[in-house]
This record gives sequence, structure tokens and C-alpha cells, in this order.
Amino acid sequence: MMILRNVSAMIKERKEDYLNQLFTLLRQKSISAQNTGIRECAVLLKGMMNEIGIDTRLIETDGHPIVYGELMNSKNDFTLLIYGHYDVQPPDPLDEWISPPFEPTVRNGKIYCRGAGDNKGQLMAHVLAVKTYLDAVGELPINIKFVFEGEEENGSVNLPSFVAENKKLLKADLVYSSDGSSHESNAPLMLLGVRGMLYLELTAKGGEWDNHSGNKGNIVPNPVWKLFDLLSTMRDSSGRVLIEGFYDNILPLSSKETELLKSIPYDQEEIGKKIGYPNLKMDGETYYRKLTMEPTFNICGIHSGHTGEGAKTIIPSKATLKMDIRLVVDQSPDDIYKKFCTHVKKYAPDINVKRVGSFKPSRTSAELKCVEVVTEALREAYNEEPIIQPSLGGSLPDHVWTELLQLPSILVPYANFDQGNHSPNENIEIDYFLNGIKCTCYVIQKLGDYEKDLKKEGAISIDKGGML
Repeated sequence: MMILRNVSAMIKERKEDYLNQLFTLLRQKSISAQNTGIRECAVLLKGMMNEIGIDTRLIETDGHPIVYGELMNSKNDFTLLIYGHYDVQPPDPLDEWISPPFEPTVRNGKIYCRGAGDNKGQLMAHVLAVKTYLDAVGELPINIKFVFEGEEENGSVNLPSFVAENKKLLKADLVYSSDGSSHESNAPLMLLGVRGMLYLELTAKGGEWDNHSGNKGNIVPNPVWKLFDLLSTMRDSSGRVLIEGFYDNILPLSSKETELLKSIPYDQEEIGKKIGYPNLKMDGETYYRKLTMEPTFNICGIHSGHTGEGAKTIIPSKATLKMDIRLVVDQSPDDIYKKFCTHVKKYAPDINVKRVGSFKPSRTSAELKCVEVVTEALREAYNEEPIIQPSLGGSLPDHVWTELLQLPSILVPYANFDQGNHSPNENIEIDYFLNGIKCTCYVIQKLGDYEKDLKKEGAISIDKGGML
């Protein structure tokens, strides 16, 4: 198609200019956990979007501002909402970075910088795709709205209230996001949901202070053992969670989702190497089912007593354990939290449970027409058959779109598998960044083509035409 050939040629011609625009955004710190540079980054991004012609403004929340932009045309019936986040993780530990964390540096075809892959590189791919399409064609075949938040790395605590309060403003037909890593095979990847998460902190107390383990041994209780004894009542040796009702409400896999899990490429040995676990022993369907469609019950860390070098014979006064529990559709973080607390009250009532944060799980049906249209766009953009995965193993605030706005949501990562997000030397491959720009252009075009087809067929609206 001539339009898309023009777009591809333009991206190649503008490579250096587009990289420089990304570098400008990367240099601006935006660490949400420390409130460092957040507003400055939001203002910078707003200015970059306005220069392209996107009507952009900052919308305040109880936390960091939302960068909201839109390109609306009354001739277009279909509206795509693009989501991303401009905040980044802290760069620590600094001594493990080969180059400065906020100075984009190119090595071996990769851009190294905090936020390169998560999420500024992927965010800018969308923004620059719109610029490319407008310059190549003159106008968009669909309406586009942008929601870029500044708190994703803090759990998106204010995004649900923002969405709930702005449903009319955010009215759309489909949500499209790019975050996370591509498939390890390097094939284009489409994700149709995310697991939810419940993050908890458990604290057990013994004495009022640390005691000598000889002089007070068998007298003062050890809080670490309290935690271990409780944990032994929560999970059996096979890994099955024993909390009553934990597995209630889990939505069974559809035949289509089972088929998709079986079709995902899988190299056991290669994945084992890449995740640092060469003893990985399971078939592909089991791997992806466990990774995406089953809940987890994970201990993130435990702290108590003396953990430094040398010996210190004490009975600790306090022990703290942190857990994250990944949830699948239709498990509820509120419901699992109540059941968890009920279990603790039964077996260890003196242990305190603190709810740190949570995300609801989310999933879009693989059988919707929008999935078919975006799949076609990916297939043509990358000249390769895309992998469709029913869910991401991790957690994102996807439920605000599928639950609050009642919209289908599709996630297509534009960063390489080894991007190192959240780690020192985070990066994005230049080719992945440029291909992301191209991919968004194809998605825009294909959704526009579908809207035209509906109008030719006399469909009154996208909904009635079967898009969703």
C-alpha cells in the first residue's frame, strides 16, 4: 500500500531526528518514587506533542499529572486510546551502569538509558508515529487520544480515579498500549491481558528488643519461626495455596486461549539460559499457562536479625516478610486479601498484615474483531506472523480500561526481550524503536481501513459493525 510505503521511507529518512527527540525525553529525569523531575518531564512531553499538532494538556491528579492529548476529526467514527507512562524507576545501583543512567548512550545498536525501554522509548514510538502519518498522508483515518501517566512505577494509584472521573473525555473504541518486552524469539507479540497483583507485608513480633540467643533461648519466642509456621499452613509441597477459597472465581481458559498457548514458540533450553535457570523442565503449553493464566504465591523478601558478615547470636525482636500474589481473571485483590487475613487470624493472630498495593487482573477476548485487525497490522508491519498471548505474566493497570471504560485493550511491546527494564543498563534496540513507530502507523491505517469497510457496508457504528 502506497501510504504505508511512504511512511516506512519517511521513518528511515528521519532516523537521526527521531532518535534525538527520544534522547531529549530520556535526559529529563522523571523518577516517580522520589518525585524527581516528574512535572518537568510532563511539561516537556506536552510541548513535544503540541509541536506535532496534538491538542495536549496536563490534567492534575492527587499525585503526578496526566499528559492528555487528542487528535479528533468529526469525519472519523473510530477512536483509539493510546496509553503509556512517562515516569521511570530509580537508577540504583549507580555503580553498575556502564554509562550515566540519564545520558542516552548508543552501544552495539542499543540505546542505554533509564526509561529507554520502560516506557519512554515505547511511548515516543506512538507520538512519532502520529507525526509520521500526518506528514506522509495529511490527516488520520481515525481519532486518537493519548493518556500518559506519571505514576505507573508507583502502582498507578491515581489512574483509576482519573479514568472514573473522565469517562466522557476518554470515550473510545479500543485501548492500545506498548510496554514490557517482546517475545524471546524476537517475533512480534500481542498481549490480551495482564495478571493482577496483591502486595502484602507481614510483621511478626517477639520480645521488645533483640535478646541473647543463649541467655534467653527457649524463653523469648523467635518471630522468624512464627512467620515460617504460618507459611507452612498456606502452601503445600506441590505449590498449591491452602488458603480457603483462594482458587474460587478463576475463569477457565477458552478453547481459543488454550489453542493460543499451544502455538507460542518455546525453546526450553534457550529460555532457561535467559532467565538464569538452566534446570527449567516443562513443555511450552505448561510454561505459558503457569506464566500467564495461573495465580502465584511469591515471597519477595524476608528481613530479621543479623544478616551481615560474621556471627551475632541473637533472638530477633521482629521479622518482616514481603509477598506478591499474582491474580488471574476473575480473582479480586479485595477478596483474596480478606481470605488471606482470615487465614492469618486463624493460625497466627498476633502477626500483622499490611496491604501495600494491588492491581486487578484483566483480559480481552481473543475472538474480538479488533484483535483480528491489529493482528493483520502487526503481520504486515513486521512481515512476520505475530504471537498472540492471552495474558502477560506481570501486572499493569489494564483493568481501568476493560472494567471502568468497558473497552477491549491490546498490548504490543516495542522493546527487545533483553531490555533490562528496572535494572542497570536498561536499553532499547534502535531497530525496535523505529519498528515500533512503523507498527503504530500500520495499526492506525488498518483500523481506518476497517472503519471505511463498515461505512461501505452501511453499518451505523463500529459497535454494530462487530468491531468489538
